[in-house]
Amino acid sequence: MKKILVIGSMGFIGSAAVRYYQNQGYAVVGCDIVANDKMIDYFKVETKEPNYNKVFKEVSPGICLNASGAASVPFSFDHPLTDYELNVINVMRMLEAIRISSPKTIFINISSAAVYGTPLQLPVREEDDIAPISPYGWHKRQSELLCNEYANLYGLKTCSMRVFSAYGPDLKKQLFWDLYQKTRKGKVIELLGTGSESRDYIFIEDLVRATEVIATKGLLEGEVINVANGIETTIREAAKTFIEALGWDGEISFSGSKRKGDPENWCADISKIKEMGYNSDFSLEAGLKAYCRWLQDLQQL
Repeated sequence: MKKILVIGSMGFIGSAAVRYYQNQGYAVVGCDIVANDKMIDYFKVETKEPNYNKVFKEVSPGICLNASGAASVPFSFDHPLTDYELNVINVMRMLEAIRISSPKTIFINISSAAVYGTPLQLPVREEDDIAPISPYGWHKRQSELLCNEYANLYGLKTCSMRVFSAYGPDLKKQLFWDLYQKTRKGKVIELLGTGSESRDYIFIEDLVRATEVIATKGLLEGEVINVANGIETTIREAAKTFIEALGWDGEISFSGSKRKGDPENWCADISKIKEMGYNSDFSLEAGLKAYCRWLQDLQQL
């Protein structure tokens, strides 16, 4: 049976990956910094200086998906050192553990489109210039370079996924969660920006399926791969689609103010992952309907 280790298995992407790979017949091992009595095969590691050597020596997984780390641009501005430790140092700890204890493991690192900053042209390709505008973006880029380093110098099989705007059940932050919270407080909502800013949204189930596509069909030579749907959607359009799925009939306005570190426009060139056989199963409309069903179930708890 194929074995995968999911580091960050209690988080948004990690928990979805655990469910997906279990359904695909993998032997799934979880790893995170919090206790988990629901998984039989699970390692709890320390927040400071986690011992990944022990984990990889015991598990020796065929695949390791790194879905751990900090994932907040504002947090990275306020706590750059902590963000660096979580998104860079810990990745090196994992790579070192693989090099020493499990050199045949395929390492899939979750990076971010934040490495691009605000691209000069769209859709943005993996070969385009890197210009992060937040500590988070810079640190994700450094994690990519580490994966490339260990692939080139030590022969490890690595790849970094530049994930664009992921959303779906269990995500309790970012645009759609914030919109949902505001719809419960009144009939008039104000959002940051102008509404013309854009993102390339990917539903969580598409994202975790993409991790398997890359692990099984990627070059695994330290390369980076855009993971998105290749569709540019303005924040205004995304908000409208969401409130329609939610069945809310209020009004949305935009303040014009911007948050430090937020890019203007994103759309990914996904030619590379499509060449591997990836295709999206969820349109934004379908994904948001699924997300709204989860929100409604959550409200009933």
